[in-house]
Amino acid sequence: MVRVTGRRWLITGTSSGLGAALAKAALAIGDQVAGTTRSPDAARAFSAIAPGRSFGIHAACQDVGQAAAIVAEGIAAMGGLDRLVNNAGYALSCAVEVASESETRAQFDANLFGPLALARAALPHLLETGGRILNISSLAALESYPGLGLYCASKAALSAASEALDREVAPLGVRVIAIEPGGMRTAFAGGSLRTGEGQLDRYVSFDADRRAAFARSDGNQTGDPARISQFVIALADHACPPARVLVGDDVLTRAEDAFAARLEGYRRMIALSSDIAFP
Repeated sequence: MVRVTGRRWLITGTSSGLGAALAKAALAIGDQVAGTTRSPDAARAFSAIAPGRSFGIHAACQDVGQAAAIVAEGIAAMGGLDRLVNNAGYALSCAVEVASESETRAQFDANLFGPLALARAALPHLLETGGRILNISSLAALESYPGLGLYCASKAALSAASEALDREVAPLGVRVIAIEPGGMRTAFAGGSLRTGEGQLDRYVSFDADRRAAFARSDGNQTGDPARISQFVIALADHACPPARVLVGDDVLTRAEDAFAARLEGYRRMIALSSDIAFP
């Protein structure tokens, strides 16, 4: 019989990808996991993985109105909560100009407002256990890519909100960590990528190039969800984690390049932009 270590995880988006891998890793060391899924069948299948320790929750995590119920169901099943992992989300692929209002709001509901609602619902319980909130952000929080502007914006907002929340609750014993991975071999370029409905002629060739790039990368990403999951579990137990963590074999170089480009722009304009004080 697998020993129960006492860690109780609520992980969103456990049907596939990183969420599924993380749930599997946590269950393998004897922890309990409540995992959200998009369908009742998937929830039942998740509950059957480790009866008595895995609990499937059929829910729409992007619906902020469901957040309290999701947290309550997970706590009722596990008897408490130690770890919240906001993993569910997707990427909207389209130019910012052509994205509709509803597409824009849906992107932020999934990647920002849903996770924040779950964090708010979970915090009173995590304050009792000295728990952790781990928000799965992205390297895209640091650099914006054409055609993925709203996805990048939602992840940048998630990382920024995570960092502020960590400063607010760390003195109370809860840590909040934004995890910013590079490419992972998941369904990101498949089921987790949604193409916007709008189109303008001036973006047709650009859209074709982007789709081709996704097709080339799909299945060739270097990040292994199983190994990343082991890192996330270790990070959740780290005594003094930073509020933002890059994950991947090339992400530090890419982050340094993005910061260098930004600093170069700041420095180039600072002679003009700093001369704004009252005489």
